[in-house]
Amino acid sequence: MQRILLLDDEPDILNLFLLTVKRMGLEATTAKTIADAKEALANQSFALCLTDMRLPDGSGMDLIKYMQKHHRRTPVVMITAYGTMDVAIDAMKLGAFDFLSKPVELDKLRSIIENAIILSEDAESELTDPTPASTGIIGDSPAIKRLHKQIGKVGRSHAPVFIYGESGTGKELVARAIHSLGPRREKPFITVNCGAIPSELMESEFFGHVRGAFTGANTAKEGFFQAANGGTLFLDEVADLPLAMQVKLLRAIQENVVRPVGSETEHKVDVRILSASHKDLQALVTDNQFREDLFYRLDVIRLEVPPLRERSEDIPAIAKHILKRQLEELGLASMTLGSEALSALQQHTFPGNVRELENLLQRAITLSENQTITAEDLALTATNKKVIDSGEAQPSMAQNTPNTVANSHSLPAGMTLEDYLEDIETQLIQQALEDCRWNKTAAAEQLGMSFRSLRYRLKKLNID
Repeated sequence: MQRILLLDDEPDILNLFLLTVKRMGLEATTAKTIADAKEALANQSFALCLTDMRLPDGSGMDLIKYMQKHHRRTPVVMITAYGTMDVAIDAMKLGAFDFLSKPVELDKLRSIIENAIILSEDAESELTDPTPASTGIIGDSPAIKRLHKQIGKVGRSHAPVFIYGESGTGKELVARAIHSLGPRREKPFITVNCGAIPSELMESEFFGHVRGAFTGANTAKEGFFQAANGGTLFLDEVADLPLAMQVKLLRAIQENVVRPVGSETEHKVDVRILSASHKDLQALVTDNQFREDLFYRLDVIRLEVPPLRERSEDIPAIAKHILKRQLEELGLASMTLGSEALSALQQHTFPGNVRELENLLQRAITLSENQTITAEDLALTATNKKVIDSGEAQPSMAQNTPNTVANSHSLPAGMTLEDYLEDIETQLIQQALEDCRWNKTAAAEQLGMSFRSLRYRLKKLNID
């Protein structure tokens, strides 16, 4: 039977926690001071430590630091007074699994205990150590090793995480890894592209709506929060949220409740929030483009995903992994990357990062006439390469520019007119997406088409 350590100097609160734990079929050990807690930890193993912030012989922060050093695999939940959110955030930055505000909601207490026990069981079976195989993040560079270590740490927490990195670096992959290594891994992981939702539909998409709430609402629909209940909600490109929606999102995160459009009833939700953007949220806060209170709710822990050009030693392994996957998906025979092709890739600046590498290899597979992909098959131009002498990188594109292709007066060998035109269309769309940092709404506007039309073309041309 799992045992919980309960630490509080108020007898009434301690008895309430004790009763709740016993009703869950768990055992508990109580303590009133940090000294008592340390003695209990020295003699027994615990699935969870629940501690008050203020204690007679110190602070709950002191206990968290002690636990991180001596009992790191035991999750700690901090109990704070109402309104001390800054303290709760500091606690999670130190390594606390989660926090509870007084007066404590028993439903939330039970949910936290259940998740902490799952985490404790994972620790015993050593399932929480992330590897490239478990996360899908390929590489052996110092930056990736550091990222894996950070993912393993935040995976053991309920703290909100903000993932910062350029477009195409794999921020969603990092978010999925955090989810898969935590106690919510068996629950839903819902991804939301905040930049692709029309502003007039945002509230309905996030919180759902009831039947008849507006024209066209013929049936009730649950929103992203309800769909992610019990699991993780990943807000990709969160910086693109309009200010009006930021206010509503903040309340949902603070209160753990949502109200569907057209409904008078609020629904409790339990989700972990992960968010990401290629934009610096702190700079947007300074420019009054992003709410400061929401920023502090989202950016409790920050992970930075390094761009591909800063870990060129990982490019051969990543390229081979992508090539193998693409060949399997296409049902094609084995192909390899020649040494000159690998060298050319390592000299490339990759403004589109891993996503650009995927597109390069996909095109090379299509155009190559041999089993070995050459540097010529990659069609990298001189402007794609790093300027080694100056140490600076020149702006580049992964593909030939549309004008270069369009000005050719004959079809490339082995290509039909239809394939040729699709290739030009693909390049134009990809360039627009890269120019707009993969914001599909902005890219559609730049291309002079509707969002729906762009979405159709992305599906037709198999652009991911």
